[in-house]
Amino acid sequence: MRILITGSNGQLGSEIRDLASLNKTTDFIFTDLHDLDICDFNALNNFITEQKITGVINCAAYTNVDKAEENSEIVKKVNSEGVSNLVNALKPVNGKLIHISTDYVFDGENSQPYNELDPVNPIGVYGKSKRGGELAVINSSMDGIVIRTSWLYSSYGDNFVKKILDLGLAKKELRIVFDQLGTPTYARDLAKICLNIICKNSSNKISEKRKIYHYSNEGIASWFDFASEIIKLGTIVCKVVPVLTKEFPTKAKRPHYSVLDNTNIKNDFNIEIPNWRDSLKACILKINKNKDQ
Repeated sequence: MRILITGSNGQLGSEIRDLASLNKTTDFIFTDLHDLDICDFNALNNFITEQKITGVINCAAYTNVDKAEENSEIVKKVNSEGVSNLVNALKPVNGKLIHISTDYVFDGENSQPYNELDPVNPIGVYGKSKRGGELAVINSSMDGIVIRTSWLYSSYGDNFVKKILDLGLAKKELRIVFDQLGTPTYARDLAKICLNIICKNSSNKISEKRKIYHYSNEGIASWFDFASEIIKLGTIVCKVVPVLTKEFPTKAKRPHYSVLDNTNIKNDFNIEIPNWRDSLKACILKINKNKDQ
């Protein structure tokens, strides 16, 4: 097997790179935009053919939700058309694809966790573009799946956890919204699942049971809950104050409720998923360890 990881310098791609070093039976090739542009079909197609790629975990994406509102063309090109290119390049070689999507394909009007059959209704440019990428996979005949995730963070890159740790040290008080509910997801946990699925199912169809899966850590939190736990685990003296979303207007509207139901991915692949608080603790320990080195 030769597995291509696109967008490998991001949070998820970096975690996959870490874990892939422990896998001695699979060859991994890691690329980012300057190595391989998934929006360039000819370059992508040649790369997959010449490198004898048998599977792809697509972590490449335009993820700045607010800037997406002003850059709809490039967002669509990366998040929708780029995925179509991957599908079309992998078909001739019977390659497998795991494509990462988002809770932003939902409008947030639910009051119970979203499952894979719930109707989508993205409310912004980012969510609409990611839905386009999903459709490229699920409407194809190739062996590919979509994994929707939410509130991703890592010890790598820029994210909410690192931002709160830094702000908590710099300020006496943080005002964080409490009326948006979802589930923080440690990118390392998601990386393990992606590798588990694509490597252990090398000779079987990964899309045998369904094309879309949901994966987040277990449990429910508001951004206020998330920030409070970060401050607590970081042993930082800083007051966290709950505020309403309307006090922090943004260019892109956020779903007020985007908790994902993980039942299908747990059952189909026989996995256990950690609670978000346990995973957050592991991530902060890693961040602190990296600082000490």
